[in-house]
Amino acid sequence: MLPRYENKLNEIRDMISLMLSQIIHSSEETLRAFETDNHELYETSRIHIKNIQVDANRIDNEIIKTFALFGPEADELRLLVAYLKMTNEIDRIGDGLKKYSKRLHDHCMGGCDMSVLTNAIVQLHKTTINALQYIAECLKNIDSCDADDVYRKVMVEESKNDDLFSIMEKELLNLIIDANELAVEYVRVLGTLRKLERIGDRTVNIASLMLYAQKGGELNLHN
Repeated sequence: MLPRYENKLNEIRDMISLMLSQIIHSSEETLRAFETDNHELYETSRIHIKNIQVDANRIDNEIIKTFALFGPEADELRLLVAYLKMTNEIDRIGDGLKKYSKRLHDHCMGGCDMSVLTNAIVQLHKTTINALQYIAECLKNIDSCDADDVYRKVMVEESKNDDLFSIMEKELLNLIIDANELAVEYVRVLGTLRKLERIGDRTVNIASLMLYAQKGGELNLHN
């Protein structure tokens, strides 16, 4: 392909990388807000991703224009398809993170005691940050990145995510049984934590897309 096409690919990749960095920054601040009980930080954490859907739409438009202008084939086409699907996954991660941050803040301001879950919530949150950081680093160094290695690392974090969520689900079910008037609130906490569990699934989807872009083959994503 022409150098102009390569420049366009680099531009699209930089835009995706920026979206990811904003999500990582927001996620790190949300975690810090929870660890330090800093209620103002919850609000500022969401500012970083308030326009995430607009950014995703802008990237999608650039990808579609690239399809139309350059008519890529084979490997180039596969890469653009991967980028197009990737922006959708990142957009949905951003949306899930905004809801998680808002709802976690509400829980912390409410009356339910989550101290028994604190350490597990922190570890669950860190698995998603770690997975996103592996992906972001690979995107920045796409020419030298080993997509197989990134996929394995992300799968490890997602496995930890699943295990931690299962542990917390059992703890919350016990709390729900004994909580009486707070039972409904604990049900909501479980729903909130499921947002992080779904983010873990979506990081696997993105890692799968990177592997598909680099190696080809069949593509299977979590719904």
